[in-house]
Parts: sequence; structure tokens; C-alpha cells
Amino acid sequence: MGYDELAGYTPFIKPELEKEPEEADLPSANDAAQTPTEAEAVPGENAESAPPGAEERAAETEEAAQKSEVSAPEAQSPAEDAAQTQQTPVQRMDSTYEIVSKVAYLIGVPKRIFENEHEPPKLVVYERMDRDKTARIIRHLCIIRTAIEKNFKRINELMRTEFRSVLSMPELVPSDSIQQLSYDGISFYKKTSTKLCHHVIEINRLISDRINNCKSLFPIWINWSYLREIFIMPKGLTEEGTKTAADTYYQYRAYYPYQMYLNWRPSDEGNILFSDKKFTFLLYKWHKDTFTEHSKVQDAGAYVKNSIYDFINSSTRTVIVVDCENSDPYSLCATLKGLDYEVMQKISKIILFDDVHTATAWGILESYTRIPVEHNMIERVKQNKSLVDITLSARTCREFYANGVDSFLLASSDSDYWGLIQQLPDAKFLVMVEHSKCGPDIKTALDEAGIFYCYLDDFYSGTSEDIKLTALFTQMRSYIESAVHLNVNDMFNTALMNTRIDMAPAEKQQFYDKYIKQMSLSIAENGDVSINLRMK
Repeated sequence: MGYDELAGYTPFIKPELEKEPEEADLPSANDAAQTPTEAEAVPGENAESAPPGAEERAAETEEAAQKSEVSAPEAQSPAEDAAQTQQTPVQRMDSTYEIVSKVAYLIGVPKRIFENEHEPPKLVVYERMDRDKTARIIRHLCIIRTAIEKNFKRINELMRTEFRSVLSMPELVPSDSIQQLSYDGISFYKKTSTKLCHHVIEINRLISDRINNCKSLFPIWINWSYLREIFIMPKGLTEEGTKTAADTYYQYRAYYPYQMYLNWRPSDEGNILFSDKKFTFLLYKWHKDTFTEHSKVQDAGAYVKNSIYDFINSSTRTVIVVDCENSDPYSLCATLKGLDYEVMQKISKIILFDDVHTATAWGILESYTRIPVEHNMIERVKQNKSLVDITLSARTCREFYANGVDSFLLASSDSDYWGLIQQLPDAKFLVMVEHSKCGPDIKTALDEAGIFYCYLDDFYSGTSEDIKLTALFTQMRSYIESAVHLNVNDMFNTALMNTRIDMAPAEKQQFYDKYIKQMSLSIAENGDVSINLRMK
């Protein structure tokens, strides 16, 4: 029997657990759909599948929740409806599911959940993770651990009365996970393990030893120590620790995401893997911390993206003009990556208007997009006066009148460009601004003129890590080259000459290989670097 057949929802358990005073301000319709009917849980009782009709009741609950969200409490007049429509924000944000999909894979959530398009975990992430050996090992260890926790009483009884091993109970411990671990060179089974809890201890040891191998699968902006902790059973290398974890799991099993074991303080939070935003909020809250980089766990909504696509598709020729002084290169890069590739290929080019005092990352933007990039570095006549805005305006006029460009995506939060937009009434503009840099007056003017604008920093920025790392390493290498210049051959020859030591060529080569090639750097706490040349 495969794992998917073993994993099923059990009746909802309503424990008397104190609610956290602070709740995530997140959608709850899905959470309601995830909560089955209330029932009593019997510790050690095996629950292999949901009761008949549970899925239908869950679907009805979800449908009712969705209807309740859109139904008005009382009738309204057409005027009131129109006013309410105008007040409703249309630039909604979409959730992202990269982090929760990876966590769901690692803790062992069944593949059928990923294949269900209505569930948060995404199949494309499952397939990517399943090609990674380190991730596969953790996943199947967690699957077996959960299966043992869920069926502990029955497995223990069969071991005692029928002298069967956990390897010969495919109806309780998924054989496909055992086979996959064997294929990957992992075995948790030891003949010396006479108690079932000993197998759990060995699984905990393997997970603890190997979970750090999965660190590179997650972005650097998320706190790995917080993530790592959810895979580690507290005191999991002792019988007492495994018993405590099992008792907690039995009591609050309905609160565990898809009823898979993980280390947390179970509470009625709905599906904690509902979205990246919800999961990171809770993950940091559990550690009395706050996650603030919201653009990494959400994305601009379909309305915003479709408005951009419609603008480009309705244009004859489109260019992106960028005021590098009033735009963020990483936000623009994330925006370009988050938009449909085929539509964006209709853009003729990106024209950057840069200044010596802006971020150096603009110089490497071209390597992160397939749209041709023209990078203009605008020299200053007076050192305290930038000419970026006037140059951008003049070039935009030339593109419109001389080069047949009828539509411009203007990336800038500077209200001075309102004059440019007014002076080109026959050109079409779509303006990309940033929350912290754009004032209310220019947004009001754009609204009244019927010109669409969106926020660059609303787009999912998790994909901008590559350009940030490239920019950092480019600058650090440049700094090293300017600050440090050491030729070890010159150093060695100078040392030989000053000490009046003669060495044969073979002896010099041996010395070079033994000592000079073994030179290393050490970094002090204050950041000072020294070169170590050891005699031994």
C-alpha cells in the first residue's frame, strides 16, 4: 500500500487550547474548508481515512464560505453599489506558494495534495524537489515518522504479538518510502531496536544529521534556524521525548498541516501552509519575531498584470524608460521576471537614464532580461545638479516623434514627469512607481487623467535575489582588487634575496607547494582580514 492511500483526514478535534492574542490578518475561507466535523480523538486509535462524506462536507463548507464572502448582509440601492465599487481597491495582491510547497514536500504531504489545483502546495515545486536527493531523504523519513506516530498502537501490538518488523507492515508503514530510502542509501531499521520508539529515535537522528543539507533549497532571506526547528522533534533522541511528541500529536492531530508531524505548538491556526505570507507570519511569531519583507511572499494581482498586458498588446511599439534615480533596480528586475515572457518580448527595448550616484546594479540588469537594454550614463555639468529628468524627457519625445514609439512604460516615482505626460497627449503611458517614493498628488493626477499606474514593489521580489548577489559580488571583487594586490612569486623571490638563501629549482617548488599554496585568510570579529602563512 502506498503512502497516498495511508494519509487521510481524521475528524476534527477541538482541544481546550488558549488562543494566541495576535492573529494573522489572512484569508480564512480555505481554513474553514480544511476543518472537518468535530469528534473525540482516542490516543493510539488508527485513522487511515476520513469518514464517509467528509470530502463532500468539506466542499460544501468551502462553497458556503465563498458565498458568505460575496453576499451582502442587506439590500443596497444601485447608487450605493456604485459607490461601494469605486471604493473597493482593484489592485489586489496574490499569494505565493514557493516556501509552503517546499515545506509541504519535506514534511511528507501526499503527492495527491500537490496535484489538486485547489490546494496551496504546487506540483511544479514537488517535481523540482523530488529530483533532489537530500530533499527526498528528508521527505520519506518524515513520512515514515508520521506513519509510526499515527499508527503507533497497532504497529506496537503487531511487533509484540506477531513478531513482525516495521518493514513488513505496508498497510501501516508505507513501503514505497522505505524502498525510496533504500535506493538513496538510507536505512533507519536496526535489528537491535527492540522497541518501536527506538525506530523513531533513529529516524530523528537521521533527520537531525541531514536537515541542514536542505538549507540551500530555501532563499537566504528566510531565517533557516526557524525553519530547521520544525523538523526536529524536541528531545527526539530519548524515549521520553518521543512519547511527549506522540501524545501531543494524538491530542491535536487535526491542527497539524495535512496531519503530518512537525515540531510546533499546535493551535487552531487553520492551514498553516495556506500561503507563504501566512506561514512566514506564523513561523516568525512562534519565535517572538516579525517577518517584514512582504514583497517576498506575495505578488501583484491578476488585475495589475492583465492591465500591463493589455497596455502592451494594444500598442504598436512600446519601450520602457527608466529614471534610475527614482527607481529600484531590484524591484524592476523582479517585476520583469514576474510578467509573462511572451508579452514582454513585444517591448522593443529598455532605456536606462542613469547617474553616477545611483545603484551600480543598473549596469548588470541586461543580463537578467532578454529585452534589449540601452544604458545611458548622464554626465553632470554642475556636480549638485542631475540631468537625468530632462534627458529622459527629451529622449522620450524623440522616441515618439522620430522612432514611431506610441507607448511608454515609465518607471519613476518623480512627479516632475507629469509635465512630460501632459506635453505628449497622443502618446500612451503606463507608470510604475514605488510606495515609499510616490506622493498622493501625482497619483491623483494620474487617476483623473485615466492613466494606469502600479507599484514596482508590489511584485514578488523573491526572484531578485540573483541580481542582488551578483551586484554584491561585483562590488566586493572590485573593492578587493583596489585594496589588495599581492603577488606570491614576487613575495617569495624578495624573501630569498633578502635572506641570502639559495635554493635549487626543485627545492623552491617543494617549498612553494608546501607553504605558499597553503596560505589562508582569517577574519577577525571586527572584520579585519589577515593572511596566514604557517610553517607547519
